[in-house]
Amino acid sequence: MSSARTTRRRLTTAVTTVLAVTLGAGVLSVPATAAPASPASPASPASPATTVPATAAVPGEAGVTADGTVQFPMSGVLSGAGRTGFLTLNSLAYPANPRWTRYADGTSTALPEDTRMGVAGSDVLMSPDEGQSSWRPRKFTLRDMATGAEPVKVDLTALGGDHRFAGLVDSTLLALGTNRDGASELLLLDMTGDPESARKVTGLPAEVRDGGVYGRGAGTALLGYYTGPDEAQSKHLVTVDLTTAAVRGASTTIGASGGYPGDSLAVSDSSVAWPEYDDDGSTGTLAVVDRATGEIRRTPLGRRGEYGISIGLVGEWVTYASPSDLYGRGTAPLGPLRARSSKTGETIALLSYMSSAAPGPDGTLLARGGTVEKGEGLYRIAAGEDGRPTTELVASTGEPTKLTYLGDEIPDVLDLDRSGGQTPLTWRLSRLNADVYLKLTHRRTGRTYIQEYKPDGPRGAAGTTLALNWWENYGFKTITGKAAQNGDYDWSLRAVPQNGIGPEVTASGSFKVVRAPKPHDLDDNGAPDLLARDAQGLLWQVDTHTDTSASRLTSPVSRKRVGHGWNIYDRIESVGDIGGRSDAADFVARDRSGVLWLYSGAGTGSEATFPARTRIGGGWNTYTRFTGGSDLTGDGRPDLVATDKAGDLWLYKANGGTGAPFAPRRKIGHGWGIYNHVSATGNLGGNGTGDLVARDTAGVLWLYLGKGDGTFAPRRKIGGGWNQYSEIVGIGDGNKDGHPDLYGYGPADTSYFHAGTGDYSAPFATRTPSEALLGGGVTYDSVS
Repeated sequence: MSSARTTRRRLTTAVTTVLAVTLGAGVLSVPATAAPASPASPASPASPATTVPATAAVPGEAGVTADGTVQFPMSGVLSGAGRTGFLTLNSLAYPANPRWTRYADGTSTALPEDTRMGVAGSDVLMSPDEGQSSWRPRKFTLRDMATGAEPVKVDLTALGGDHRFAGLVDSTLLALGTNRDGASELLLLDMTGDPESARKVTGLPAEVRDGGVYGRGAGTALLGYYTGPDEAQSKHLVTVDLTTAAVRGASTTIGASGGYPGDSLAVSDSSVAWPEYDDDGSTGTLAVVDRATGEIRRTPLGRRGEYGISIGLVGEWVTYASPSDLYGRGTAPLGPLRARSSKTGETIALLSYMSSAAPGPDGTLLARGGTVEKGEGLYRIAAGEDGRPTTELVASTGEPTKLTYLGDEIPDVLDLDRSGGQTPLTWRLSRLNADVYLKLTHRRTGRTYIQEYKPDGPRGAAGTTLALNWWENYGFKTITGKAAQNGDYDWSLRAVPQNGIGPEVTASGSFKVVRAPKPHDLDDNGAPDLLARDAQGLLWQVDTHTDTSASRLTSPVSRKRVGHGWNIYDRIESVGDIGGRSDAADFVARDRSGVLWLYSGAGTGSEATFPARTRIGGGWNTYTRFTGGSDLTGDGRPDLVATDKAGDLWLYKANGGTGAPFAPRRKIGHGWGIYNHVSATGNLGGNGTGDLVARDTAGVLWLYLGKGDGTFAPRRKIGGGWNQYSEIVGIGDGNKDGHPDLYGYGPADTSYFHAGTGDYSAPFATRTPSEALLGGGVTYDSVS
């Protein structure tokens, strides 16, 4: 036998979708199919009736499901079946761990490696001894799984030649090889292999080799064998009469079965069927030969799959399919297991797909696959009363065949402050070889975010869980372009199976995203924003984001235009959520007549729009500068401070409403005329109260730690050189490390991020360049 053929046979048993043994592979029997339990063949007199120990049912490997169906192992590949049970291999294990499972109660028995069927439809299994060929052993053990008889040890070396196991039909053992004289011969022996029982089969050609039993009839065995040299070999099938030890009738010459791991040869008393391929192997043809006349009929089958084409016979119907993995990835739909009438040419679908199959007793076929209606498992295919094939689920994995929604794990409320900005949202499907379309809609703004998941290639992501990690500082921005806003969200999921089996799946739900209000967060998404006015009076809102790989403050999306005509104001300042709505920050603007106006945050749409401004009051032109956003009084609300022309510092305590947002002013300091810039920073010192920084005319920046009662500890020097900035903005926590930061902007493309440290003695780390307001040759005359 050629080495190429040997390699191919080994591959056939190794791949997940084992379907049949290629002709010429030692035990030439195709694995048998399952059938309802029925009386087994009598045990050989040489086989004492002692019980074969059976293992207890193992969850996921054997047993009975909740509805009473026998359990088929989820990772099982069908290797064969008899009248009382079926043989499986574990596709995920090496060695493959053969197991025999009984139809009656699902009890599973672990067997030695390389255990195989004695012949299709039999309950007797063959296990080669250690060191023996797994296909054609000379020493092996036979086990009758129907009777539980004591295992029988067989040693064919006692015959004196090189005879090897070729099959077992009832209690007759077939051994094929050469005798002491080097002549080929087929011997019939009793089940023990006793040389005294040997009978030589007559009527075979002189050069028979590489043969095995493919099936049996009443007192007969169907023997397949090769003749001729490797380079010009031919394949044949004959009927051997077990009573007379002679070939009955003429042999049938069959075509080139095999070539792909899933290929199989199907035989019956009247026909033989196999797949053939065109020159490039891409297109398959069904060949069926009438054993009585030798006439061959060929029918195109279309393109083959990765594992070739599996062929079976059920009465006058030929079954065929390209073995497929339900969980395989890619966009190619799976082909169903079909049956074609050899008389009328009618074609019907039997299963949605199949992954492994094998013939069984009495002309049945067993197929591992699934249907949309009954799910995954082992199906028995037999001729019905009208001769048409019928399907019956005889063992179930408990899994659905159609794509099924299994539920989700989505909190009703995503508190991104408590979770550190990360919350995984997960949806579970029965399998992930599907095109999934996930849509999130922010209910208040109508903004919709869509993520598509389309695994490609022969394999994609494993498992059953699709996860979206809502990580406000990175992950969600990769989908939406920015951090997501607080508020109610509706979600919908649509999944379309890539393999074409079953309908698409839909699901929907909702959740709420919450965060505590953040200083400078004008659009309610947890990230600080900058308001910048250009020389033409256009006001822009810039959402920020920290590039963690480079530790610099950037803008994840284009700036948004708030509107024009904002040069009617001489000062614009973000002041935190003084309106008390617990959502976005607000800002105030002073017009040139001294009236202060309040603008509520939470801009929406492609351009930022805000509710109509609210008048706070007049007389604010008495102040040279003002700033807000720090809680200076310890009540949880951001307050505002202002310095007047005399250098006095005034506190405006927030009331928590938009109608009258501030209590009457209170003087809290003097001598502040030495500063040309003041900015509220939030809690720089780590003591839980709001703080301020102030820059003097020499460019030195000073820190004022708040006491929580509207007053400050003595100032502390931060450092010099801060006069390069025209604007210093206490932006809030820009890099999501829990400490408030500063942003500095100068008209000559001076733009830096100063990360807070949480240490009041050195409140800022070394500055890093920022791109937040750069680009396009635009400069701004006001930044807050």
